[in-house]
Amino acid sequence: MPSWLLYVLIGGLGGVASGLFGIGGGVIVVPALIYWAGFSQHQANGTSLAVLLPPIGVAATIEYYRHGHVNLPAAALIAASLLVGAWGGAVIANHLREAYLRLAFGVFVCVLGVYLIAGACRRLGWL
Repeated sequence: MPSWLLYVLIGGLGGVASGLFGIGGGVIVVPALIYWAGFSQHQANGTSLAVLLPPIGVAATIEYYRHGHVNLPAAALIAASLLVGAWGGAVIANHLREAYLRLAFGVFVCVLGVYLIAGACRRLGWL
């Protein structure tokens, strides 16, 4: 598969996940860049951050705003905090060996998955 087609596929999957679930970068784009495109963990993280802001930040936000689902004061405070946190996280990540960074990412995704499944099961009355 040509690399440009692979990147379009990764972007499309990340975009659908972003619109549906509010996710995309860490859960779809980063693993796809690592396992499908052969990027290093650091390169996948950096590329994901570079591509997500314009398309998701603009298109999806406008659509949610049109339906009254954006709290602008909360978004502004979170965005300012996210700016500082993302910078700090990037500084830390760039000082870690790739294997440790990938391990931390995998643990994070697994813990998040268990938490989300348990919460859904509680809401459904299964737990």
